[in-house]
This record gives sequence, structure tokens and C-alpha cells, in this order.
Amino acid sequence: MDKRDFLKLAGVGAGLAAIVGTGVGARASDKQKPNALKSIIGDASPITVTERKARIAKAQALMAVHKIDAILIEPGSAMVYFTGISWWRSERLTAVIIPRAGDIGIVTPYFEEPSVRESLTFGDDVRPWHEHEDPFKRVQQILADRGVAGGRIGLEDTVRYMVVKGLKRTGTQEIVSAEAITRGCRMYKSDAELKLMRTANEVTLTAYNHVWQSLEVGMTPADVNKLMRGAQNQLGGSGTWTMALFGGASAYPHGTNQPQTLTDGQTVLMDCGTSVHGYQSDISRTFVFGEASKRQREVWNTVRKGQQIAFDTAKLGTAAGEVDDAVRKYYETLGYGPGYQTPGLSHRTGHGIGMDGHEPVNFVHGEITKLAPGMCFSNEPGIYIYGEFGVRLEDCIYMSSQGPVWFTEPPTSIDDPIGKMGPSIG
Repeated sequence: MDKRDFLKLAGVGAGLAAIVGTGVGARASDKQKPNALKSIIGDASPITVTERKARIAKAQALMAVHKIDAILIEPGSAMVYFTGISWWRSERLTAVIIPRAGDIGIVTPYFEEPSVRESLTFGDDVRPWHEHEDPFKRVQQILADRGVAGGRIGLEDTVRYMVVKGLKRTGTQEIVSAEAITRGCRMYKSDAELKLMRTANEVTLTAYNHVWQSLEVGMTPADVNKLMRGAQNQLGGSGTWTMALFGGASAYPHGTNQPQTLTDGQTVLMDCGTSVHGYQSDISRTFVFGEASKRQREVWNTVRKGQQIAFDTAKLGTAAGEVDDAVRKYYETLGYGPGYQTPGLSHRTGHGIGMDGHEPVNFVHGEITKLAPGMCFSNEPGIYIYGEFGVRLEDCIYMSSQGPVWFTEPPTSIDDPIGKMGPSIG
């Protein structure tokens, strides 16, 4: 057994090799100073051109099923997903057109064309427009060249209304939603995507171990956030984000402006994530600085059981909303709720995740979409008690051909609150 395999069995996994001389099981009050961190993403492989082309082919097949002649995408995660083009939105249109048949086309300002081409992974039909010209005439030219002078044009969900106006001004196509196309592709992750998400989660989990052992009396949330951002960045993450809440502030799921300073016995709730080659992690941990009280242990253990109920309910073919219902049913037997009321679980049990931190579909009451292989979710059935504290444990799962699998396995005790990596993929 090599060191990597030993670390996988011991806890967080290969990521802990980046922290020398620390132990996941150490009490926060007995922590040792962690040493410097180093990147753990060296083995992570970006999405290939072959996979992006396969995504285009799948989108085109779905367009045929839904009788959509082309879809238009603005800069953002969907554009990166299909083409690799990493750009930003402004008042100047840059767009990708994916026709039902034929090659993709790109419209962009003339002076941006060289930069856009730098991240274009395939295709060469880039049609620039000058500042005095109407970019939507370029869009219509691409559509006409592919036999879509009329027909139905699908817009990805985040496309702005200025695009709707531009298409109506310059063409006669019917404008419809492209949700069935984009969701039909992006909601079901490939092994390559799952591996990147697992690596991103490993970065965040390893960073949690580092930060938990670095807490000191008198710290503010800003101090802890700085530690967590730095740790994730050093471990190889990008686009990192963090949230830290102490004591009574932890009862507010997304924070409060209340002043907070770390003292002995306080609940610490953190919600953090990062990105590896465009794919996200999202992990929440709740621990106590010092010795946990009976009440803190009781609520923590209840949330941990809620997580397990969600996991066990998430079977292939189950409606996503039933996962949320199962957790709430258990919580209500303990006097929480009812429903989304506090004290209790005031938000959905989980959300989809992938290139975006929040993607369709959700573990939320009434969601009828059936769970299928490749779908990914957060599992985070927190309990929030205003005037006391909140507890959220959040680990992401993916649906395999056999059922749910943890990207990161939740901790089993408030005294050892980090958890460990789930199984390897592929």
C-alpha cells in the first residue's frame, strides 16, 4: 500500500498529503499549526475537444426531437460547456449559434475576435461585427447559411432580453426556450466531469482540515474566510468562495451583518467551494470551537441523520422532491418545522451542481424530475434555530448506475467534523 492509498483509507484522501504533520481527528482545542499547502490538482484533466464535440452532437439530436432549428448561447458556463470559449457579457454581443445541422457559428466584436479565438477549441466560423453595425445581422447570416431563415430558435435560460429584441428586429424566427436542450445535456455528467468535481471537492475538504486546525480565539469571520480562500487557492482551486458564521449568526443560512468574534464553545458554520477546470465543489461543515454542549451535539447528530435519510432516499427513478419530503418528515417527528418553518430546515434539501454552483434540478418539495445516472446534487438538510445556532452539513453526491455515491463522505462526529473523500471514479 503506497502513501496515497494509505491516506485515502485514513481520511480526507490524497489531499491530506498537502498538509504535513496534521491529523483530521485532532480536537480544535488541541490543534497543531498546519504547514504550507501545495496544489493537489496536477492529475486533473480538462474536458477534451472530443467530448465538447460529442456535446454538440447530443444537443443537435435533442433539437431534432424538440423541433428546434438552432439555439443561441451567450457567454457563461453554457458557452464554455459546448465550445470552450471563456468570455464575459457586456453590452456588445458575443454569441454562439448551434444549428440543428451543420457547424457552430460565433458572433463577436471585431476587436475581440483574436481573444475569442484563443479559447475556441474547435470550429472556425467566427463572424466579427464593427461598432457601427448590428450584430444580429451577423446572427441572421449564420442562421440563413444553415437553412434557418425561419423556424424556431431556442435561447439558453440566462440569455438577456436584448437578444430577444435583436432577433425580433432582424428576423422572423419563433423564439422559444432551449431548456430542454441545455438541461438535457448538462444535467447528466460524464465520468470526465465527475472526476473534475471530485477533485474540486477534495480541494475544499482538504482546506477545511487546514482551517479547522488553525482557528484561534478572537478571530472574525473575515479572518476565517481569508484562511479558507487562501487554502483552497494554494491547493489548486480557482474562483473560490467562502462563508463563515459564528454562534447565533449560524442560524442565518446565508449570513448576517451581526458582529462576530470567535469564543470558546461557539458553533462555527462554514459553506465553501472552489472550481477545478470549470467544475464546482460545495461543502458545508459545522463544528464547535472547544467543547460541544449536549444541545449542540443533539442538533448536529440530527442533521447528520437527515443527510443520511436524503442519501438513502435518493434512488434511481425516485422523484427528486421525495428526497426533500423524507428529510422533512423525520425532522417533524422531532418537533421541527412543519414544512419550511423554523426552527427547522428553512431551505431545500439540496440543489443540482456542476459547472455552476447551483443548477437544475433541486431536492425540493414538488420536484417531479426522476433521478438518473450522471445527475449531481448537494445534500444539505440544515437545522436553524434563531437565538441559538444553526447546523448545516453539506456534501455532494452523484447518481451512478447503481444509485447515489458521495463525492465527500460526511463526518460521523462533531468531535471529528471534517469527513473523508468518497470512492474514486472510473
